[in-house]
Amino acid sequence: MDKPKVSIVIPAKSFNKNLKECLKHCLDLDYPDFEIIVLPDSSFNAPHPKVKVIPTGLARPAEKRDIALSYCKGEVLAFIDDDAYPANDWLRNAIKYFQDSKVAAVGGPAVTPETDGLMQKASGLVYSSSLCSGNLAFRYVPKKQREVDDYPSCNLIVRKSILEEIGGFDTNFWPGEDTKLCLQITNDLRQKIIYAPDVLVYHHRRPLFAPHLKQVWRYALHRGYFAKKFPQTSLRVTYFIPTLFVLGLIFGLIAAWFNPISRILCIAVLAIYLFSALLAGLQGRNPRIVLAVSLGIVVTHICYGLGFLKGLFSRRLKEEKI
Repeated sequence: MDKPKVSIVIPAKSFNKNLKECLKHCLDLDYPDFEIIVLPDSSFNAPHPKVKVIPTGLARPAEKRDIALSYCKGEVLAFIDDDAYPANDWLRNAIKYFQDSKVAAVGGPAVTPETDGLMQKASGLVYSSSLCSGNLAFRYVPKKQREVDDYPSCNLIVRKSILEEIGGFDTNFWPGEDTKLCLQITNDLRQKIIYAPDVLVYHHRRPLFAPHLKQVWRYALHRGYFAKKFPQTSLRVTYFIPTLFVLGLIFGLIAAWFNPISRILCIAVLAIYLFSALLAGLQGRNPRIVLAVSLGIVVTHICYGLGFLKGLFSRRLKEEKI
């Protein structure tokens, strides 16, 4: 695994501005041997001989990645989203971790680009805040190296032999296809997934508020459902905290209406929470979006809490294969 051939896999709906940017940065990578597989719904002219375009028709990202598996010539597959682009040393840094034969996959942070607009940067600061993402903030900003058992496919590099052994993603879930894959790698195959801070991509954010919250709702809905379906990695206290916050808020306000002591306690807790959200907004060091980030953290908690609760009590999600 010194310098193996790498297949970069990019599922997409169509050729667009973000995909063009992604391809440009992929083609400029400091790595000697790679190919790029793009899987749009319908074909377009490849902008470079290293780029192979495989039209898939209407298909979800997980299906597109599984289709790519039969076309990839690399020993390692590097998955990235079409609205992200890699740092120049992305592959060079990732491959060194595969010197350990027990490492099946490597992931790294997906950082908000400096070129994003103000409300996109606000969304990125919400995600990277420890108040919002807790111990998962390392997914959005570089943190120390660690082993993980669940990692997003917007920046995930996997041995092809591992993907073939487990049959690819083999799911219609989106988002959440990566949760199933990582669970099979760590739980079934007993292999390692490494989070590496130097395996970095830049990921354009959905701007606050509506696009951001729509994405948060979908994440939460699937995570709530996965708490039942994949409890090994999704039935964790961390994922329940926003729901407990929402329920506490509802019952706290009801109790405050009837009881003066409860009212004082509720006001005190809310004041501490809102002050913490304001401090988190100030950490972004951009005075123009402090209030947007602070409010974004609050509504993200509420949106995630409600979405998780809905997923938890859903009998089945429409993406699930029967």
